[in-house]
Amino acid sequence: MNPNSKAKCLSRRTFLKIIPGVSATALILPNTVLSLNGSTSPNNKINFGIIGFGNRAKYILPNFLGIDDLRIVAVSDPRQDRLADGKQSIDAFYRNKDCRIYKDFRELLDQQDIDAVYIATGNRWHGLASIYAARAGKDIYSEKPVTLTIKEGRELVNTCKRFGTVYQAGTQRRSTGSYRFAVQMIREGKLGNLKTVEMQVWTGPAIPHDKPAPVPQGWDYDLWLGQVPWRPFVPARVFNWQYFWDTAEGIMTDMGCHYTDLMQFALNTDHTGPVEFEATAEFPDPKQFMSDTPITAQAVCKYANGVQGVMYQRKGFTDRYIKFICDEGWIQIDDETDKISAEPASILKLYNTTGQGWSDAGAHIKDLINCIRNRTLTICHPEAAHRAMSICQAWTICLRTGQKLYWDPVKEKFDSPEANRLLWREPRAPWRI
Repeated sequence: MNPNSKAKCLSRRTFLKIIPGVSATALILPNTVLSLNGSTSPNNKINFGIIGFGNRAKYILPNFLGIDDLRIVAVSDPRQDRLADGKQSIDAFYRNKDCRIYKDFRELLDQQDIDAVYIATGNRWHGLASIYAARAGKDIYSEKPVTLTIKEGRELVNTCKRFGTVYQAGTQRRSTGSYRFAVQMIREGKLGNLKTVEMQVWTGPAIPHDKPAPVPQGWDYDLWLGQVPWRPFVPARVFNWQYFWDTAEGIMTDMGCHYTDLMQFALNTDHTGPVEFEATAEFPDPKQFMSDTPITAQAVCKYANGVQGVMYQRKGFTDRYIKFICDEGWIQIDDETDKISAEPASILKLYNTTGQGWSDAGAHIKDLINCIRNRTLTICHPEAAHRAMSICQAWTICLRTGQKLYWDPVKEKFDSPEANRLLWREPRAPWRI
């Protein structure tokens, strides 16, 4: 059979009846592998659906549309206004009216002509939607933070392995020249042995108390909430979801996972992680404010080989950076400007990469597309994404328990029963995994 032709093929259900003993799991493969029923073949475009069309999706959308190898064919969002915005943006680019819209992302996942999804929801949905997408046979590009809990991260890794999913976490700095150069210098020992990785994110806000209000017209609020506990629609909470424990973990996790990812990348520890964690923070006064994530914080982790990671949450948005400190010098990237500085400065003569900074995710998406074609691991595959994410989640658990914690990266357990209870949050029905 010509793999590029459209053919009448047996359904999976019929196939299972004909060949007993073959599991359904083994047969759920992405359309890009099967090339059946008019699905994507190596000579055709990869069809993407977008799950969540908020500010982040709109910001990254040009990076997707700029890649000729793919095509956006559908959008899902529990808000009618964002569905309309997504359809209009995509139809305008392709100069047609073909973009399909779905309020419930599960309907989008049911579409057999969709090969992959871009997940740009709020943090509470990233891991769960990725797991649902993998089960539906879709490949995935998911925004960070990739999961809500450490156990959800392990479930994401296991699900992607089980279904053969090609997955890329949206920590696009791994595909950015400046950061790749710094990582290369560390891996090659150009500055000696790495001692400390210093990272800085910005000061978090304190959100004042607010009153419940009617759910805006066109919102499916229950679907918007997803797995987190149900609460009344309170505008200050809903529109600032990043600063609440239920729906996110604040700046140190939301942005910090970019830097823990780079630390892991430089150390070549995508399969493991640190063994000690501790953290302190300033939290909003609950009498005045309803948000419950840190305003400022300092967190430390230590690897078995003695390398230490230090995360600061302080100062302003433009003051963020990552600095690799070695016994013969250091190298730092200013995240706002993409500027590299180092001591000795002579090492910068080795830097000859040009191109876009971290704000252009095009190279990161192209890596995903190439891996979809070849069924290979992406530069930030599920295990790598989970391990980097779990560092920030462990720091949050330190703050929640008030304990210094010791971690077994093989068993993925703390030395504290109280901390281990925070490895998982029971999802609200019906969002069980």
